Amino acid sequence: MRTLEIEVKEPIKLLELIEKTFPDSSRTKQKEILAHRVIISSRRITQYDFPLSAGMKVIIEGDEDRKKVMRGKMPIVYEDHYLMVVNKPEGLLSNSVHPNDQSVISELNEYFIRRRSRQRAHIVHRLDRDTSGLLLVAKSKEVARELEHNWKERVFDRAYVSVCWGAPIPANGMVRSWLTDGEFCVESSPVDNGGKLAITHYKTLKKKGRFALVQMTLETGRRNQIRVHMRERGHPLLKDPIYGYRDDDSPLKRLALHAFRLCFYHPVTGKEMRFETDIPAEFAALFDNVKQ
Repeated sequence: MRTLEIEVKEPIKLLELIEKTFPDSSRTKQKEILAHRVIISSRRITQYDFPLSAGMKVIIEGDEDRKKVMRGKMPIVYEDHYLMVVNKPEGLLSNSVHPNDQSVISELNEYFIRRRSRQRAHIVHRLDRDTSGLLLVAKSKEVARELEHNWKERVFDRAYVSVCWGAPIPANGMVRSWLTDGEFCVESSPVDNGGKLAITHYKTLKKKGRFALVQMTLETGRRNQIRVHMRERGHPLLKDPIYGYRDDDSPLKRLALHAFRLCFYHPVTGKEMRFETDIPAEFAALFDNVKQ
């Protein structure tokens, strides 16, 4: 997909324009374009009902402009014959069904080719495109299958860190709700409505002005779980185009969510494996000189 500049001919809503421009694309692809690729008057716009009038210019970024990650910029934290743990940068897909999309899996498969290895990367779990952090990848279908089928028994600790708008009250707590896929985003219900139960535990680490540094641990692993739950708590993540504030004047240029801890039992050796990364520097910079 190449970058497009579209001149609006008549009043229309933004998502309607995307649907007319890409009629053969899936609903998922159209929503991905809305969430990540639209620029109007030098601003990135994600509001599906954003009103457009005749004469306005809408830029939809192409694949080359979306590539934020250069070769060699995805650190390999751990590797053995069976699996790898990588520190995924923000802006990179975990995996994609589209062969031309850059992703963790495509990057690692190129890495194997350069090493003249016949192994291939297999996705075990995912992080959102704009979430950074630790990702576990299998090097064979057999290991991937073992991890997928026994995920709850194998993985005993996953923790994230985020910057939220305002400090949650109470400072430490739990959010529990049932999540269902809506037309534009994941929707949450405080009572069982047939959706999937989601439980997030949170702990406030630091506070400064409008921001709070919050650690989350997952009891369940649902799509967009942390982002939905912190919005539900009244303290959405900074720079969240779907679940955050519409008028987000955050000093950050990215979604404020990072998977910093991943602990699991090795699927072959049974050994306890523990990995942690530093809090992203741009997150920490917001809390300089603040004591825990």
